[in-house]
Amino acid sequence: MATTTSAPKRSLVLQRRETVVSYLFLLPALFFFVGFVLTPMAMGVVTSFTNSSFANTNTGSDFIFLDNYIRLFNDPIFWKSAINTVIIVVVAVPTVTAFSLWVGSAIYKMHAAARSFFRCVFYLPVVTGSVAVVVVWKWMFDKYNGLFNYVIRAMGGEGLLWTESEQMALWCIILILFTTSIGQPIVLYVSALGNVDHSLVEAAQVDGATDFQVFWKIKWPSIMPTTLYVAVITTINSFQCFALIQLLTSGGPNYSTSTVMYYLYEIAFRTTKEFGYADAMGVILAIVIALFSALQFKVMHGGTTE
Repeated sequence: MATTTSAPKRSLVLQRRETVVSYLFLLPALFFFVGFVLTPMAMGVVTSFTNSSFANTNTGSDFIFLDNYIRLFNDPIFWKSAINTVIIVVVAVPTVTAFSLWVGSAIYKMHAAARSFFRCVFYLPVVTGSVAVVVVWKWMFDKYNGLFNYVIRAMGGEGLLWTESEQMALWCIILILFTTSIGQPIVLYVSALGNVDHSLVEAAQVDGATDFQVFWKIKWPSIMPTTLYVAVITTINSFQCFALIQLLTSGGPNYSTSTVMYYLYEIAFRTTKEFGYADAMGVILAIVIALFSALQFKVMHGGTTE
């Protein structure tokens, strides 16, 4: 009887000890998460209700409640930046997802050497520094000596303004964002498609299913989690597009390439240096990103459970 009662006690002690050790291992990561993520987020939300700025750092800031948010929704530049941001997201997310899936579907069937080569080629812009990428694109878009205008003039046409045109600059940004965003999704899709149960595919083909039916009924449900991840990550990256715009156009011409993220930076650090007003933009941007991500989780997760 002593052995039967001591065994559960030992197991409970062991479980308690393992739990304590687990939390101790998590403590450093939890400390950094609270100190460098949650705390700045909370401070940003609080600051968005104040008139904090570079001008009153010595005298302190006052609570102005919703004044920053009211001013925000009456700011035409903010609305223009918001529209540009939505255009980037609406165009980039489906095109990046669809193109990556198409390329991944073609690559994963290849020989291992060819598959590795193409994965490396498409992933190269991801690991290349953003400054180097933008410098190359800036040269190609140059209205005088750029590669694109050189080709157009060689064909008898007239060179275009590209990033200096209000009508074309934003589409140039979207093109560069597209080329730098497809690398990771392609690698993920190649891996996901390679892990699809091949016996199910063969059974469907034996039953006379077409290639499209095999993809839609078998492969697509299997790669839905990957598609959800790609869609959410691409959405967040598109909403937070900043370095590309800063290095290439600085939001111009006439705010035609300004996004919420760039306008936030400009207000906080370049022009009026109003931290409270900029934090109000950050809060709105975070809410919108959360809503978009939640919507994608709801739609795609519902598709996986049907």
